[in-house]
Amino acid sequence: MRDRYKTVLLFGAPGAGKGTQGKVLGMIPGFYHCACGDVFRSIDIKSELGKVFYEYSSRGELVPDDFTVKLWENAIHAKTVVNDLKPKNDLLILDGIPRTIQQAKIMEEQIDVLKIIHLVCDNQKAMFERLRRRALKENRYDDADEKVIRHRWEVYEQESAPVMSHYDSSLIAEVNSIGSPAEVLSQILMIVVPIQNQHFSAFR
Repeated sequence: MRDRYKTVLLFGAPGAGKGTQGKVLGMIPGFYHCACGDVFRSIDIKSELGKVFYEYSSRGELVPDDFTVKLWENAIHAKTVVNDLKPKNDLLILDGIPRTIQQAKIMEEQIDVLKIIHLVCDNQKAMFERLRRRALKENRYDDADEKVIRHRWEVYEQESAPVMSHYDSSLIAEVNSIGSPAEVLSQILMIVVPIQNQHFSAFR
């Protein structure tokens, strides 16, 4: 079996800031950010894969686990082929996957989870407003529909939030996601920089 990707997972409810923090981390040498949502949005909806994705996403539902992991695996492997992701140098920052316990089990062969950053926010109203602002900024009109937003939140609580119970509690670090992006980032860096240093040391 090939070496597993050394990985940090970003967890949090819709609107918690996973994408924002992941993108910033991905700009720092030694981190590679992969957002499952971006992988999905890049699919041609006229293709067979695209039709399956659209069938579920248009209802605000999770795509089937096997399909999701296979799609992610193909995308991340392609990044290693073109040398965008260098597994021996980079920590993989995953955002939006795994989103179910079954996905977490399937992905055990591909990823070695070193840490889980749980972006916590108890203010649901603030999360909804973040999603609406993002919808206007990025033309993601599905996020502007409050019914879809509420359904996604319910799906997260029912299926995605329990995923953390699949991992050892010692791997989970909670970060308050209410605050400026820089403030949240500073908290995350305090957690992931020592992990990155240890990863670099292993290959010196």
